[in-house]
Amino acid sequence: MEEVGLAGLAAVSALGRGAEAQLAGALAGTAPFTTVQRFPIERHRVKVAATLPDAGTLSDELADVIDQACTQAGLTHDERAATPLMLAVHAFPDAPRVSLDRWRTPAELAESLSGTVGTGPVARVYTSACVSGSTAVAEAAGMIRTGRAERVVVAGGYLVESDQFALFDAGRTLATDGAVRPFSVGRTGLLLGDAVAAVVLESVAVTRRRARTELAQLVGWGRAGDAFHAVQPHPQGDGMARAISAALRRAGIEPDALGYVNAHGTGTPYSDTAEAAALHRALGPAAARIPISSTKATHGHALEASALIELVVTVLAMRAGKLPVNAGFLAPDEDCELNVITSGPRSVNSDHALSVNAAFGGANTALVVKTP
Repeated sequence: MEEVGLAGLAAVSALGRGAEAQLAGALAGTAPFTTVQRFPIERHRVKVAATLPDAGTLSDELADVIDQACTQAGLTHDERAATPLMLAVHAFPDAPRVSLDRWRTPAELAESLSGTVGTGPVARVYTSACVSGSTAVAEAAGMIRTGRAERVVVAGGYLVESDQFALFDAGRTLATDGAVRPFSVGRTGLLLGDAVAAVVLESVAVTRRRARTELAQLVGWGRAGDAFHAVQPHPQGDGMARAISAALRRAGIEPDALGYVNAHGTGTPYSDTAEAAALHRALGPAAARIPISSTKATHGHALEASALIELVVTVLAMRAGKLPVNAGFLAPDEDCELNVITSGPRSVNSDHALSVNAAFGGANTALVVKTP
C-alpha cells in the first residue's frame, strides 16, 4: 500500500493571498469580517462576511491556486498533464461575477479548469456541501494508496454570493454580533467567508523518486453518516465520532498521539455541542487534553472549500510548530469541555493532527496528517 503525501498546496481567503497568509491570520486570530459590498444586503438581518476585496471570478481563482500548488509540487508539464483533477464547488451557482462565471454546471467548470491549467482528466466533481473538499481528499488518497493513481490534484472554492448568504441569513444561522465564537458561551452562529484552495496529493515514493520531499503525509481518513436529520447533526455526534475513529484506525494511532484538532467548529450552539460530544466519544479522555481550535473563526465558513482551506492551515501550522488561536472565544461552555486554544498560539507537541468536518445531510469526515 502506497503512503500518501502532500506535495504541494496553495490557498487564498479574506486572510490574504498565499498559503502563508492563511497561517499568519490563523495564528494571529485575525477575523476580517466586514460589511458585504459584493451584493445588496439591506434587507438581510446579518450584513457581514469575510470577503477578499480583489477576488476575481471563481474560475480564475481556482485556476491560480491549482497552478500554484502544481508549481510548488515541482510537476513537469507532462506530469501535470497526467494528473487527474478533483473539484469541490457549489452545485447551484448563481449569476454574480464571483460565481462560476459563464459555466452552467460544476462539471463544465472542472473541464475548463483542466484545460486551462494543463492537468489530466477530471476524475470527479464534489458538491456535497461542507465535506466536499475532505471527501475529495479521502477518495484521492484511496486511489493513491491502492496504486490506482500516482498523484491527484484536489481543488475547491467558494466565494460569498447572494443566494447562500440569503439562505443562511433566513435560516438564522449567521452570527448576529459579527464574530464567530466556536465552543464559547455567547456564540450566536457562523459567518460565511471566501476561500479557494488546492493540494497535490502524491505517492510518497513517487515524490521522493522525483528528488523532492513531501510537506506532510495524509495517514488517515474516515467518513460516516448520521442519518439523523436533514440539517442537524446527531446530538451525541454519532457519525462524526465514527468518522474520527475510522481515520485513527487507518492511521494506526491512538487518540493520545494527536497533537492538534482543527475542528469543524461553526460557532452555532447546536453544532458545536454535538461536535464536542463526538470528540469525547471518539477520543475518550484525550479529548479534554488535545489542543483544539476552529479556524473558521478567522477565515469564515467557506462551505465546499472549508475542508481544504482548513487542511492547508493545519499542515502549515504543524510544520511551523505553532497552533492557531480559536478566535472570538469569550468563556468556556460547560457543554463543550475541550482544551480550546484561546490566549495565543501554542507549541506543537506531536507530529499528528486531526481535521474534522461535517455537512447538512448528516455527512462527516475526518483527516489525519503527519508532519515532519
